[in-house]
Amino acid sequence: MSGLNNSELHSVQADLVAVLVAVTGGQPRILTTGSGQALPAGPFTSNHRSLQASLRAWVEKQTHHPLGFVEQLYTFADRERSQQLGMHVISISYLALTQELDEAGAAQPGWQDWYRYFPWEDWRDGMPGVIAERIAPALHVWSEAASDSVARSARWQRASMTFGLDEHEWNEELVLQRYELLFEAGVVPEAWGEGDEARAAELLPGAAMSNDHRRILATGMARLRAKIKYRPVVFELMPEEFSLLQLQQTVEALAGRGLHKQNFRRLIEQQALVEETGQMTAVGAGRPAKLFRFRRNVMLERAIAGNKLPLARSH
Repeated sequence: MSGLNNSELHSVQADLVAVLVAVTGGQPRILTTGSGQALPAGPFTSNHRSLQASLRAWVEKQTHHPLGFVEQLYTFADRERSQQLGMHVISISYLALTQELDEAGAAQPGWQDWYRYFPWEDWRDGMPGVIAERIAPALHVWSEAASDSVARSARWQRASMTFGLDEHEWNEELVLQRYELLFEAGVVPEAWGEGDEARAAELLPGAAMSNDHRRILATGMARLRAKIKYRPVVFELMPEEFSLLQLQQTVEALAGRGLHKQNFRRLIEQQALVEETGQMTAVGAGRPAKLFRFRRNVMLERAIAGNKLPLARSH
C-alpha cells in the first residue's frame, strides 16, 4: 500500500459480494438480483468492526434472514467494472448459508437454482449431456487451435482432466477451474461481453452473470463442495428436524453427485452427527421415516477432529 499515491488510493472502490446459499426441495439455490444476472452486492462501509460483521448486517437487512455459516472467499479485481467506472474495483466475496423460505414458509424473490448457471456441474444422474454434446467438442476445437503439437496436447490434457474425459475421474471441486477453462476457450458469454451476436451459436448453455459474478459463484460452489466433506456446515441448511433421505439429498444437491445410500447412512451413524427426535414423517407414498436433528455439541468436536461425508459414486 505504501507505493500508492493519494489519487490512486481514492480511485479504489471495494464492494461486498455474497454467495448466499440455501437448499430447497432438494435443489441448491442462490440469492440473486437483477433478474438473476447478479449476486447481491453493495459498497463496503466502515461502520462495523469487521468485513464479516458488515456483510452479516447488510445481507440480513436485505433478506430479513439470519445467516449461519459465513466465510470469506476471495478478493476479485473486476476488470470490466473498473473500466466502466474509471476506477479500480475490487470485489470482496463471501460464502454464507441460510434458508430460502421466510418464517411463513413463503419463497422470497430472487432465488435461483445454481445449476442454471453451471448445468455441466450436476452429475446426480450421471454425466450431463451438455459435456459430451457441446463441451468436449468445443474443447477439442480449442485444443487443436494451439500453435504446435506440444501445446495442443497440453490443452487437451488440461481439458480432459478438468472435465473428467478420457478415463479421468470427475472432481466436483474443480468448479472454478472448469469455468475459467471455458472462459479461456471463449465458449461462455462473459468471455466476449454483450453485443457479439456472431459468437452466440458457439456459446454453451448456462445463464451468464454480470461483471465477474459467475466466477465468484464458481468459487463459492467449489468452497462449499470441499467444506461439506470435513465440516458439518450442511446442517446450517437443514430444518430443525429432517429425515436421513432429506439429509442425503441436500448433500447430493450441493456436491452434484449421487451417493450410495447405505454408505451414507453408515457414516452418519458412525460419526454420531445426528440423533433421533422420536418423531416420524411420511415421505411420499412410502413408509414413515424417522426424524433426526443435528447434535449441536458435535460442532466443537468436529471442528477439532473433522468429519467426513461419503462423496463416493453411486453404484
